[in-house]
Amino acid sequence: MSRLTDLIRKAKAKDPALGADLEAEFRTMSDRRVFGLNFERHRPEAVELPQRTVRKGDKVRVLPPRGSTERGDQRLWRVTGLETVNGARVARLALLGVEEPETLAVVADDLAVVAEFRDPIYPGLVSTGRVARGGDKPFHSVINAENYHALQTLLYTHRGKVDAIYIDPPYNTGAKDWKYNNDYVDGEDLYRHSKWLAFMERRLLLAKELLNSDDSVLIVTIDEKEYLRLGLLLEQTFPDATMQMVTTCIKPSGSQRAGEFSRVDEYVYFVMLGKARPASSSSDMLRDGSGGGAEAQLTWHGLRRRGSTDWRRAHRPNGFYPVFVEITSGRIHSVGEPIPVELDRTEVLPPSGTFAAWPLDPNGDESRWQISPARLRKQLDEGTAYLRSADVVTGSGSIAYLKSGDLKLLADGAFLASGRESDGHIRVESSQALTRRPKTMWVMDSHDASAYGTALLSRFLPGRKFPFPKSLYAVEDGLRFFVTAKPNATVIDFFSGSGTTAHAIMRLNRQDGGRRRSISLTNNEVSADEQGALRRRGLRPGDPGWEMYGICDHITKPRLEAAVTGLTPTGDSVKGDYKFTDEFPMSEGFEENVEFFTLTYESPWRVARNRDFAAIAPLLWLRAGSQGRRIEAPLNGWDVAETYGVLQDLDQTSAFLARVSEVGSIRVAFVVTNDDRRFQMVCAALPDRVEAVRLYESYLRNFEINAGRE
Repeated sequence: MSRLTDLIRKAKAKDPALGADLEAEFRTMSDRRVFGLNFERHRPEAVELPQRTVRKGDKVRVLPPRGSTERGDQRLWRVTGLETVNGARVARLALLGVEEPETLAVVADDLAVVAEFRDPIYPGLVSTGRVARGGDKPFHSVINAENYHALQTLLYTHRGKVDAIYIDPPYNTGAKDWKYNNDYVDGEDLYRHSKWLAFMERRLLLAKELLNSDDSVLIVTIDEKEYLRLGLLLEQTFPDATMQMVTTCIKPSGSQRAGEFSRVDEYVYFVMLGKARPASSSSDMLRDGSGGGAEAQLTWHGLRRRGSTDWRRAHRPNGFYPVFVEITSGRIHSVGEPIPVELDRTEVLPPSGTFAAWPLDPNGDESRWQISPARLRKQLDEGTAYLRSADVVTGSGSIAYLKSGDLKLLADGAFLASGRESDGHIRVESSQALTRRPKTMWVMDSHDASAYGTALLSRFLPGRKFPFPKSLYAVEDGLRFFVTAKPNATVIDFFSGSGTTAHAIMRLNRQDGGRRRSISLTNNEVSADEQGALRRRGLRPGDPGWEMYGICDHITKPRLEAAVTGLTPTGDSVKGDYKFTDEFPMSEGFEENVEFFTLTYESPWRVARNRDFAAIAPLLWLRAGSQGRRIEAPLNGWDVAETYGVLQDLDQTSAFLARVSEVGSIRVAFVVTNDDRRFQMVCAALPDRVEAVRLYESYLRNFEINAGRE
């Protein structure tokens, strides 16, 4: 090791950049575990920023000609200068990473700015629309950005303050479902597992800093391709957390795997930090009586004995007795007594106007009932048993009943009878005393991704397609266990796709009057299948005709707008009803607020000189709780909104402090100054309930610290 250290020192003396890279790789190798999950970190990820204006000093790629479907030149160039030639903006470029200098002059419109993840970024946000039906409720936020950079941004606004993170990352199936460094990772890539782990680790490390270490949860869904590696990665990233994996049925019809079992399930990891633990529920998630979540459920069993043993009449003769059914009404008239084994059932004479229904299997063979006639009579009277169907021709009948365990729940008050259905069985609701512990295998009708993911999404966005959306109710149920007692929870999804997590939080808020807020991070990537056709039309990323088909603009934003307003993008009412825990027409929408943003990349010197306040303003509003009015441009050097204030002119400190004292809901005061002494004077005068944040020192320091994580 000492020999390597000496060689690195010599390399740094000759070439500081090369020496720094060698030192970083050496540090990574020396930190590698002897046991556990080992993988290559690969070269730093990079993201193209097609809508970002080219500036001097930027890293860029040269784009292929319009109309071409070729991948183009992936080399990185540095912009050394910009000039106007014949009315066009032209960039002078120098190739990076080569010994022999190579230069080029390219029209700026034919370049894409590239940000490598080890480079510092100075982000801002620009609003691209909002929908507001929630009064003074906090706003949900949707941010169109590369999620690594968006997570870095949220470290400034939400570090250590997040209650739950729910993510559905790329499953790395070998299809074109994700990119690494501008390349789709396919099943033939020998390093696809390693690249996926590097990709995930970078984001999970940032997520760890966002979560409240005292009480929060990370929820990650995955299928069989990466669940083993993901489990190890989560254990290494969150060594002090309590972790469980749940198996959940998401497609009862099955997904075909060539030469393999038909797959119906996927996995959900719950990483519980601090005191976070799943809340009790009215459902154990294994026995699904009628739907999802916290809806009251009892399990109705068939009264006829089934199985491979002791099901025949001869096994338990006392279980073979008639149930007399009225011919005209189809209702139970009475329950008979067991008949001797030697007696033919056809010799039993039913009361006038009735026929005898017997426990017969589908083949007509004589089976038996599972309880005595006396108990059946009692349960029919109580409404805990009822006739499902009876056939006068075959003399067979189907009866449902509650077993002893559920009868005890009723007797103990865990469920309350609230009336009778038309067939006579009781209607039940859960009581506050219900304490079922959820199990680690979930078999819920409501979690069917085909019915309540794909089909449900089509109601909000008719004619638009999105691959494999999650069941709305599955996401809702998973989050409920951890935020049901947190009506003001902050929930993040940094692989938000179609926006299911935000939609689920809206439903949870409606069920208990909560004011939870979600932050959804998604890029505006166009699907691989559509890119070729768009490129042949001469379009590129960044063009309006391209961006309109991206995930964020084409799916996420319109889906959440439709969910809130109850109207599709064409203005029609959303058809259908929500089901399970909270049933109501989808056209009613939600009393919620949502704002949509796009991440921008700012110049640090402009930020430091207070020239980019408009881009930073949404970050300050998010940090203060994304509630109420946003301060876009402080008038007279200061302004105070419902939850925060901004002081730009310290000569106006007295007026600012007076207003902050008047508004009891102020949480944060942002003070713009380079003078530490004057900043401390303002801090001392603020009420104890108000957090003081110095601009732009805190902003710049946050993103400089976050640089170089590779």
